[in-house]
Amino acid sequence: MNIQDNILKHYLKNVYFVCGTACGGKSTLSRALAEKHGFLLYDADARFDEHIALSAPVAQPSMNRRFASADEFFGRSEEEYLSWLEGNNREQLGFILLDLIRLSEKRKAVCDAHFTPEQIKALTEPERVLFLIKEPKNLIDDYCGRPDHEGFTRFISSASDPTAAKRRCNAVLERLNCAVYDSIKRSGCFYIERDASSTVEHTLKTAEEHFGLALPKRLHRLRGSRQTKGLTEGLKQANSCELLYTLFAKGPGEVQS
Repeated sequence: MNIQDNILKHYLKNVYFVCGTACGGKSTLSRALAEKHGFLLYDADARFDEHIALSAPVAQPSMNRRFASADEFFGRSEEEYLSWLEGNNREQLGFILLDLIRLSEKRKAVCDAHFTPEQIKALTEPERVLFLIKEPKNLIDDYCGRPDHEGFTRFISSASDPTAAKRRCNAVLERLNCAVYDSIKRSGCFYIERDASSTVEHTLKTAEEHFGLALPKRLHRLRGSRQTKGLTEGLKQANSCELLYTLFAKGPGEVQS
């Protein structure tokens, strides 16, 4: 059964999508947006075990593949490893979409997931998605250096040859993310490329501007004035620039205290 794009877009209208390559900064930006604007944070990777519990081996074979050891996991060919990763992403898609429809019905959400440009164009409008990308080189060092990936780092270390395991994993990640990196840059979708000069603050500001979440300049000038004190809590809860523009459209002289 196929669900038409317009139906999906309607039911996902409260979701902001943050996608991209590995180590591009998706998780960091998603957390920052959720914390600042009071959005529900949806991390697709964090939901993986929950989705496995709901899956079936026949319908979701990649998600249900089990490995006896790190040597078996990293001992696969690059092609087999790559096919397994792509299978996991494809099979988890339905679970993610149903979660988002349910969880965002009455609340805005930010989704950290691995959607491709082709997939995302069927789910939302351009102003509701951004991609964070990083040139796919030496990804495994960045990946294993993150505190939230300590479990995977220990898993690699348990291999009989950790160096070879890291080399195989890095080769697969580079192949997978090179294709994603190139497709994002060609897609026409809005993206931010991470480099050595990137900061969380600048990335957050750019994302807010793209999503229409940045405060209007007029509100910045009014901040702290007597006219805005009574509106502070309401604005925090609104999470909507449309409301902010409505409240201040007539100018500071016409806002009632």
